Amino acid sequence: MTWRQATREELYTYYAEEFPRYVDRLPEFITADGPKEYALSFRDPHPVRTENAPDKNFIRRGTWQTDASGNRATAEFSTFEDVLEFIRHPARNDPLGWSPFALADPAVLEQPDPRPDAVYYALDHWDRPWILLVDIDAKEIAWERAAGDVSEAGDNQTKGTLLEASGIIDSAPTGYPYAFEDVNRAIEYGFEVRDIFTEEFNAEETMVVYSGQGVHVYLLDTDPAHRYDEQSREVLNDLLLKTYDIPIDPVVTADRRRVARLPYSLHADVCRIVQPIESPEFDVRSATPEVISG
Repeated sequence: MTWRQATREELYTYYAEEFPRYVDRLPEFITADGPKEYALSFRDPHPVRTENAPDKNFIRRGTWQTDASGNRATAEFSTFEDVLEFIRHPARNDPLGWSPFALADPAVLEQPDPRPDAVYYALDHWDRPWILLVDIDAKEIAWERAAGDVSEAGDNQTKGTLLEASGIIDSAPTGYPYAFEDVNRAIEYGFEVRDIFTEEFNAEETMVVYSGQGVHVYLLDTDPAHRYDEQSREVLNDLLLKTYDIPIDPVVTADRRRVARLPYSLHADVCRIVQPIESPEFDVRSATPEVISG
């Protein structure tokens, strides 16, 4: 199974040719001006227009210009095609193009066109309540498994030495801080969380998304009973971690500023398409983009 970092050329080809075919499959709340922000990360930091300002390897861009009261004034993206052009050529289509803190003008650079290693959208939203998302990462599962496997070796080991001592680093995919069995376990946990949402919280609208190295689990009902504030989300975190013993990342659930990987974007570190899935039996090999498999 191909499990490697995407090249710059593969990233460009994916967003130019393959990703546009998935736009119609995006969840309905992901529109040009619904999420409060889109964000991109870059493999190599890219300069900004202001001299002496640090280069950026992660940028956030609001979907609306706002007035002094924080109310929406002017949309930054008219259609999702505008978002797509920002993803393809961030420096050329930076919504902050008027600002001295925009990405540097491509015309003055030897490497003018950064490619996004990852594409994100904000969980906070203009047209619906703050989206509830639970993150389960294979790395956390691997670390817990490694700690259990080598617990007799002592308590002062780092995560890196634990992963080496347990053999996880040398397991497929070699060199990554988890094994394929940890990715598969994360997917299983994701469907367990979905069942808890459905059975314990009477949720009607849920979604499990394969994130490349784990899963994201959504609770999407918008009625008042499901509009969890920050305090309620902390209680939910404790329930999943302590009662159900599911290794979630509690920061993601409770952080209103959090962004999530955009469905159908490419996880460049592993060359896999982020996507909604319907079964714990999901085969990660099916998430290989055509640019890799073709």
